[in-house]
Amino acid sequence: MKIELLPTEPEAIAPDTWLVPTLGADPAGGYLGAHSLVIRGTEPVLVDTSVLFGRDRWLENVFSLVEPEDVRWIFLSHDDHDHLGNLDVVLERCPNATLLSNYATVARLVADVELPLERMRWSNVGDTIDVGDRDLLVVRPPMFDSPATRGFFDTRTGVLWGVDTFGTSFPGAVYDADDVPDEMYDESFVLLNLLNTPWLEWADAERFAAHVATTQSLPLEVVASAHGPVHRGARIADAFRRTRELVGRVPAPQPGQDVLDLLSAMFAVTAA
Repeated sequence: MKIELLPTEPEAIAPDTWLVPTLGADPAGGYLGAHSLVIRGTEPVLVDTSVLFGRDRWLENVFSLVEPEDVRWIFLSHDDHDHLGNLDVVLERCPNATLLSNYATVARLVADVELPLERMRWSNVGDTIDVGDRDLLVVRPPMFDSPATRGFFDTRTGVLWGVDTFGTSFPGAVYDADDVPDEMYDESFVLLNLLNTPWLEWADAERFAAHVATTQSLPLEVVASAHGPVHRGARIADAFRRTRELVGRVPAPQPGQDVLDLLSAMFAVTAA
């Protein structure tokens, strides 16, 4: 199955900070993201490594911003394929980089994905990582689909890497929340975030709100994530409000065998 990828370019979202977008066509319409970040400070940081099927364009975009030998840190938020798709080649091309991760990620990947323990640094929520000209405060994002998930808050720029938080569909190669049509934003915010975080159906509203407040209370200037647009200003508070309101909501039913049969028939015709 081949996924249509939009041509994308790095997008500056804060001083020394670029979104590296990957957008693949959604059969239901629009595009879905698997974005990363590059922080080009005194000790450059690559943040997640997107998906394998977008490798060529992703590598071109990343290394148009920073030389591989200059990369000092690779922040891996968690163990999902759409965040570590290009980790192998990045580790190979960036020999001076330390891999920032955690025990849970390593434990969940053990014997399947070989991670270089001798090149790693593990951190937990609340830890601060000194990357030269800034500190990265390790946080648990408001929404997450893996127990290993960690994001960070950049104390210099006010950027929050929210990992899987605030996901939406995209109409095309646009990256700011204001550029996503209201109807698409409204509908896909609910659909995609409940799909990715189905445990919200059973969450306690008060305890979840307290969890969300740990990141919302930070002096946020920009919120970027792998699957959502860039949020600034009033859009940040609005996205946190929408997140709290997902508690108790039931995710949409997943496609069943009838859809699989239809897709299989379509691909058979295409192949013929």
